[in-house]
Amino acid sequence: MHHALSLAKLGEGRTRPNPLVGAVLVKDGTIVGEGYHQQFGGPHAEIHALHMAGTAAKGSTLYVTLEPCSHHGKTAPCCQAVVEAGVKRVVCAVEDPNPLVAGRGISYLNEHGVETSVGHAMQEATKLNEIFFHYITRRRPFVILKSAMSLDGKIATWSGNSQWISSEASRQQVHSIRNRVAAIIVGVGTVLKDDPTLTTRLVGTVGVNPARIVMDSTGRTPLDARIFKTIEQAPVTIVTTRLIPPPRLCAYEQLGATVVVLDTDDRTEMVRQLVAYLGDRQIDSLLVEGGGTLAESFIQAHAVDKYIVYIAPLVIGGKHAPTPVEGAGFDELSSAFRLERMVVSEIGGDVVIEAYPKQSVKEVV
Repeated sequence: MHHALSLAKLGEGRTRPNPLVGAVLVKDGTIVGEGYHQQFGGPHAEIHALHMAGTAAKGSTLYVTLEPCSHHGKTAPCCQAVVEAGVKRVVCAVEDPNPLVAGRGISYLNEHGVETSVGHAMQEATKLNEIFFHYITRRRPFVILKSAMSLDGKIATWSGNSQWISSEASRQQVHSIRNRVAAIIVGVGTVLKDDPTLTTRLVGTVGVNPARIVMDSTGRTPLDARIFKTIEQAPVTIVTTRLIPPPRLCAYEQLGATVVVLDTDDRTEMVRQLVAYLGDRQIDSLLVEGGGTLAESFIQAHAVDKYIVYIAPLVIGGKHAPTPVEGAGFDELSSAFRLERMVVSEIGGDVVIEAYPKQSVKEVV
């Protein structure tokens, strides 16, 4: 099963909005077939494994990271192929929460004489597909808020210098996150300050670029920004309000960008409307990489599903140096957002913290 999980990860960035799935066929203690879901619309992991195994699939055990599908979508049902191949037993890590499946795959296999077992490496399999599980049940993107800061909680010096606080290894890990998500968002302040491309740049391999979004209520994004110069690499969306001058809006569209005009200029409500908009367009995941103002807007909107924080071993100081979350903040500690399921690791000398909002304070947007 752990080999199947490692295979599933090979499809990162290429299967959305479908899940990551790996499959391994074992017969007489030997792997006779394996595969993973390689791209949206292509054969599923089970089909790749069955094709590799050929006639050896008969009487084998299938280890698969997600319940085999039982419905016609882009491809035929995997359950039917498993039964027709003569697979004797299916070991599944976790059931598929997709309402089109949701236990029907397991039931189909049982009804056709295939022994099944569910729950092996369930925790690992669930985390692997946390984006898919979230989107398929809520129909809104899984939002990851990423911050990189010094030991004393600063994201730049008082003068604005911020390159680079985190290590090269940490930055590569962030690019691997970009490779997994459907979209990335920054505020216009980040564009004005850093002029980023917001593309995926992985060492030794070609990554998938997320769609790029800029929150810009008045149309201050420069027309010569690098996101426009690289628009052939990934789409650009400017999220704005009715405060944007019409000529500016037309200029963005002429550059090839999509302009979304929201009916509010309240930052928190803008986030809520944007999250709903993205969910309706099958954007299953969003990485928030902007500054403290954008981060505070997402937090206040209860729109963050996962926090990833990189803490570098340096002290910057300065009461005017920016922090990861700006805004007014909370008056009382009892109102502050509490996190759970915290995992702490180290990469390139930086400490990495992953955590999730406590469900008791989490609101559904």
